[in-house]
Parts: sequence; structure tokens; C-alpha cells
Amino acid sequence: MKNGILFVISAPSGTGKTTILKKVMAQLPGLNFSVSHTTRKPRTGEQHGRDYFFVERETFEQMIAEKQFIEWARVHDNYYGTSIMAVSDRLGEGEDIILDIDVQGATIIRDTETLSAVQIFIAPPGLKVLEERLRGRNTEDEKTVLLRLKNAEMEMKAAKAYDYLVVNDQLEEAVETLMAIIVAERARARRRRTGEPVKMESVR
Repeated sequence: MKNGILFVISAPSGTGKTTILKKVMAQLPGLNFSVSHTTRKPRTGEQHGRDYFFVERETFEQMIAEKQFIEWARVHDNYYGTSIMAVSDRLGEGEDIILDIDVQGATIIRDTETLSAVQIFIAPPGLKVLEERLRGRNTEDEKTVLLRLKNAEMEMKAAKAYDYLVVNDQLEEAVETLMAIIVAERARARRRRTGEPVKMESVR
């Protein structure tokens, strides 16, 4: 059995990454979302074990000490991390994994020799549009909005290090582009659109 494909997805906060991924995963079978650990509080509607593993700071720091993460980072005064067990075992079973992480984590994975990943950056059309989207969410105070905009500017400079760039100007177009990337990578790995292996008959 071939290992699955690890798709690393990064985007500035407010870009629409979560919406895009939900639409892609609803239309393309065989994609599995890797659930990260975080110390931030759940937002309305988020569930432990589905959206994130919500843990206390002490628990997260103990996991760091025990080297249980592939990557971890402190973002917006909260910890985020990807557990080794959450990814490597599932890839070994042939599953294709979507890993939703920030640019710091993506850099760590890019530099590691233990994991191979297809890295995709989702960008907003511009910082002005991003600001409008962040303010339209009404989920953060002014200080947090300004911090996210500052971080977004730095994150977008890192986009050139990724394998692919998807601009979320029109939502459906961004969804189609991301789907095309995934299908192409599956084809390169001799898999069908669904992720199933292509069985080639031998020629005598």
C-alpha cells in the first residue's frame, strides 16, 4: 500500500480557508482533516476533537517537552501544534491528509526529512479586502484585528516558498483551483480523482 499524500494548507486569518476546505472536502472523497491541538478557547460552534483538540497551556507544554508534535507554534498568544500520531499513522495507512497550519509550522515541515508534503498557500486578493472580512466577522476586538492584519502582511511574504498559490477572490473559483491541485497530485501519485490507486495491467 502506498502512503497517503500530506497537503499542508496555510492562509492569513480571515482569508476564507475554512470555508474553502469544507467545500473541497464535501466534493472530493478520500480527504481527511488532521485535527490540531490548541490552547485557544473554542469559538461558537466549534467542538473538541472535531475542529481542534482544545487543551490547557500546561498540557500543551508537557506535550512539547515529550516531543509529541511534528510542529508547533505560538500564534496570537496561543499555542497550535500537530501531533505526530495524528498524521504519520494515517499516512502510512494510505489516507490523504489535509493539514491546516500557519506559515511557521509549514516551514518546519518543509525543512524536516521525515515528512514529504504538498504545500498550498491561500491568499486574499489584498490586505484591504482582508481587513473588511476580519471586521465583518465581528469576532475580535480592534487590537486583535490589527494584530491579525500585521501578521497577514508577514505571512503573505512567505507565500513564495509554497508549491502552489490560490487567491480567494471568488470563492467558487478558489474551491475549483484547490480541487484541481489535489486531483493533479493524486494523478502524479498514480491515483484516481477519488484517491483510489490506479491498477495498471502488465503488458506481455
